[in-house]
Amino acid sequence: MTPPLILWFRRDLRLADNPMLTAAVATGRPLLPVFLFDPETEALGAAAKWRLGLAIEAFAAALAARGSRLILRRGPAMAELERLVAETGAGGVFWTRTYDPDGRARDTAVKAALKARGLIAESHPGSVLFEPWTVETGQGGFFKVYTPFWKSVRGRPVPPPEPAPSHLPPPEDWPLSDRLADWRMGAAMRRGAAIVRPWQAVGEAAASARLQRFLGGPIEDYREARDYPGRDATSRLSENLTYGEIGVRTIWHAGWRAMEEGRHGAEHFLKELVWRDFAWHLLYHTPHIATRNWREEWDGFPWIGDNALAEAWRRGMTGEPLVDAAMREMYVTGTMHNRGRMIVASYLTKHLMTHWKVGLDWFADCLTDWDPASNAMGWQWAAGSGPDAAPYFRIFNPATQAEKFDPDGTYRRRFIAELSSRPEPEALSYFDAVPRSWHLDPKTPYPQPIVGLEAGRERALAAYASRKS
Repeated sequence: MTPPLILWFRRDLRLADNPMLTAAVATGRPLLPVFLFDPETEALGAAAKWRLGLAIEAFAAALAARGSRLILRRGPAMAELERLVAETGAGGVFWTRTYDPDGRARDTAVKAALKARGLIAESHPGSVLFEPWTVETGQGGFFKVYTPFWKSVRGRPVPPPEPAPSHLPPPEDWPLSDRLADWRMGAAMRRGAAIVRPWQAVGEAAASARLQRFLGGPIEDYREARDYPGRDATSRLSENLTYGEIGVRTIWHAGWRAMEEGRHGAEHFLKELVWRDFAWHLLYHTPHIATRNWREEWDGFPWIGDNALAEAWRRGMTGEPLVDAAMREMYVTGTMHNRGRMIVASYLTKHLMTHWKVGLDWFADCLTDWDPASNAMGWQWAAGSGPDAAPYFRIFNPATQAEKFDPDGTYRRRFIAELSSRPEPEALSYFDAVPRSWHLDPKTPYPQPIVGLEAGRERALAAYASRKS
């Protein structure tokens, strides 16, 4: 038989709109799908690793339905790929590109080693709409501000998504595979997994249904309603995009058709997809955005490290209902409304003067839709140290934000049991999801604010003025 190709799946766990898979099928070779639990994957936070395990399970079932299998191996990528080549006589490896610094370093080393052995080593697009090196300013550099980035790519053609292959040619013999259960990918979630699981839409079919639900209604009012956390107004596709359970090109073309049909909120939805691309482009061109201030002039800002007030923030016990509701939403559902993310990030970095890295790391551990690029850019945008065209120091006031975006208190009551005589199920679920070591109980009185909003704002502004001077 023709030597098989190894298909190294990572965060592209889908059959449709998968350029790597389409290219592999076109070779006519037998195909050997593989997922590697390598050190980069093991380093994921608790919620993301657990959710990835669910995605792997669903994708393995989808492959089996097409007469294929997903081979699981644990260990460093190059070592495991070499073993698979030796066991199967594979002629090469295909994979979908990633753009984070650790992933790029790993993939570069793997490609060089495979080619040195005379093997095929191909990386393919599929994670973003536009490859990071293809979008440039008039001067030839990368964009550092979103609006010009959007204007640059808005009219660019996006290749249409390819359909899922009906059959994947199997190899003559299948190599041995690990058992997914033995990886214990959900171990760090402990009792929180049972609370968060019902909120997850796992797999390609569920992701597609989620997109259709959004196109069938919420997209119409998306531009205005998306800022209200108490409304069902967003696509919730961030979770599925994180694991590649749906292709970004599929979403783009669906949104573009909706825009051409006159759907009011469709263009703004497309802008959010491009915002995601913008984050990945920044991570590619300036990888330090994930670990230190994107703007070096912020290195002298007097943020403090982890502290007792940050711990109250983590537990959703700051005494600011909108902040606490958003944090509790994350523990119950695995995600957080985008308006909530901006508010809790601003509160931690401005009112509590705590370094954005504390919040970034906590989100990485708790979000099932954790995305390294969007998480890094979002936290630095909120903190003020990242890419932002605004000429001022933005500070969100949780109280006024609540008045504007949760005027009837629906969102706050939904997630804070202490604010209601008859708490919502989600509000009570919070106490079942969080660590027992927090010793939290719905009968415990809701705390007084840990910092005055005006006092916290003035302290942050004073620090900002001092930094500028």
